Formats: sequence, structure tokens, C-alpha cells
Amino acid sequence: MTDDLPPNPALLPAGLRDLLPPDAETEALSVEQLMAVFASHGYERVKPPLLEFEDSLLSGSGAAIAEQTFRLMDPSTRRMMGLRPDMTPQVARIAATRLTNAPRPLRLSYAGACIQVQGGTLIADRQISQAGIELIGPDQPEADAEVIAVAAQALAALGLARVSFDLTLPSLAPMLIEEAGIPAAVRPELLRALDRKNAAEVSHHGGALAPVLNELLLAAGPAARALAVLQAADLTPGARALCNRLAESVAAILARAPGLRLTIDPIEFRGWRYHTGLCVTVYATGRHEELGRGGRYLSGGGEPACGITLRPEALLRAAPGRPPRARVLLPVGVAAAASSALREAGYATVACLVPHADLAAEAARLGCSHILRAGAAVALPVAASGAPSGD
Repeated sequence: MTDDLPPNPALLPAGLRDLLPPDAETEALSVEQLMAVFASHGYERVKPPLLEFEDSLLSGSGAAIAEQTFRLMDPSTRRMMGLRPDMTPQVARIAATRLTNAPRPLRLSYAGACIQVQGGTLIADRQISQAGIELIGPDQPEADAEVIAVAAQALAALGLARVSFDLTLPSLAPMLIEEAGIPAAVRPELLRALDRKNAAEVSHHGGALAPVLNELLLAAGPAARALAVLQAADLTPGARALCNRLAESVAAILARAPGLRLTIDPIEFRGWRYHTGLCVTVYATGRHEELGRGGRYLSGGGEPACGITLRPEALLRAAPGRPPRARVLLPVGVAAAASSALREAGYATVACLVPHADLAAEAARLGCSHILRAGAAVALPVAASGAPSGD
């Protein structure tokens, strides 16, 4: 019998990972760029706690995130607490409690880490970052348009101009199925067929509603064509009202951001648990990973709200690469004013703690691209590998 090997200290639980240089700095800078755009449009930052008591975290719209919430007991109060998997319900709680008397419309922004029980199908991350905005109070197309236009501007600040906003109506299909009187035993199979975009199965389970549902399945695509199909479809008054609101929101979005790429999938409903109206998912052209999502929901006390949450990790993977910050090796004895001037000029300064005979070699070893010589940052020769040669 052999002894077990000691655990590898670098081994982390599934879905959790270390973010190393330069990616950690790049992500942090990207988040601050997003927050700066949000602030420029009047969105004020809030900072909810990572942990909350379970009964407050999972109340109201938070009930929809219960399955993704890690739970633990507070040793002080012996009450159950939850690690947030999503920040939107926390912002809704703040709006309904701490800021209940703040004037509406209330514009709030946030950024922070979240922990989920399970990762996604494409990306297995369970620790995710979020940065987003919530517009609380108004229930009108112009509010939907503001949230989407501000998100588009924030993405453009990161170099992500070629993005697509996919609009959905998660309540449309369930409403049609309810109003058509589809038997309860059949509804799960019909919803599954709609989720899989399986027209044959929709025809099999949809009864008299099947032609309309298949027509809406085929409507998915560019916004103008989808709206035309929805306008011509034989819909109930409730469904017609949803589609008319969608058309009004699209018009308001394009009035505010005329070049924005909008698509519509009127039947998509997967993953939208606490949303009540128009929803949106953001994609980068040529990539399948979501950059963010959001939509309309009810905040505390049934107050209308809409918002969007962006995923900094996904943005980091999709955005153009940032050039690394130039690093300057400082010999021993450099005056503080000289090193301060370099930092003000955008360099990162790396000070030698002991003298080195070969400063170029030391600079290359520490990943520096420059050396301070005669009061100026001098670039090192770059080898074929792209690293300083040390000559």
C-alpha cells in the first residue's frame, strides 16, 4: 500500500481559476472603462456584499437564482447565507430598501465577482465577473433603448464595435400556449421542442397553435424581417401587445443608435427566469459566447426596471488584445523624481534592489522592455521571439 501524494497546491475546484499577468490587469482596466462609460450617462455605482442572508438574497426576483446559489451557515447568527450568483437581484433589493425614496428614474451601476453552483455549457467558469447597469422606475421603450445604447457604447470603448444585440420575448411562447389551452401534460414536450427549434415536434405537440409557433420559429433573424413576420402573424391580444412593445423598443433603440445590429428571436425563453418583457443577449460577431445579457423585470415591490449585465471574462476573450504596459528597469540610485516622471508618462517602473553588472540581461529576465539610461527610457533590442534579447 502506497501513501497518497500530497495535494497539488495549484489545483483549484472545477470552474475556478487564477487570472495571471497580464490578463488580470487587462480585465481590471476593462471593467473601469465600462464603469466610466456608465458613469458618464448618470449611472451611480453601488457595491452589494458578496454574501447575504438567504431569505433576502433569494426573495423577489432572487428566487430565480436559488439553484445557482452556494449556501453556508453564518457562525455568528446561525442563519443560512448565500454567495451571490448574480448581482441584479441585489441591486433590485438596494433600490427597494436603501434607495426607496431616491428620485426615479434611478440609474445604478455595479461591478464585482459572483459564484455559481454550475458553469455554462460552453464556458465552465463558476466564478464570474459582472459589470452592469439597472434603470429602475420607467416602463417605456426609451428606457429599453437607453440601456442597450449605453451598453453598446461601453463595448465600443473596449474595441468591440462589431457586436449583435439579440432581442427576445421570453413570455411570448408561454402566453400563447396558455391562451391556446394546450393540455398541461403536453406543455413540457412542446416547450422542449421550441427550445430545440424542432419544427416537426412543434407540429406534433402544438395542435391548432402549431402553425403560429412554427411561423414564429422561422421569424428569428434580422430585426426588420422578424418584426414583419410578427406583424403578419395571427396572435392573441396579449401576444400582440408584447410584439407591439417590441417594435416600439426597436424603433427607440435605432433612433438612439442607428448603426446597431439588432436581431430578434421571438420564441427564445431559455434562462430568462425573472424577466417579464423584452430581453437581450449580446454577442460578438463570429463568436458564440455571450458577452452579456439583460432585460425587463420587476424590482422590489413590483417596480418596473430594466438592465444589462456584461461579462468581463468574455469581453477579455473577444476584445482586441491590449499592448502590454512598457516596463522600465531602474538601476540602483535613480532619483524619485525621475521614476515618478516615467510613471506619469505611462511606464511601469521596476527598480533594482541591488546593483547588476549586466542591466540588459536583468531587464530581459524581469520582462522589462526598457532600461533607464542617462535619464531616458531606452528600448532593448527585440529578439526574433519578441522578447528583449539582452544584448
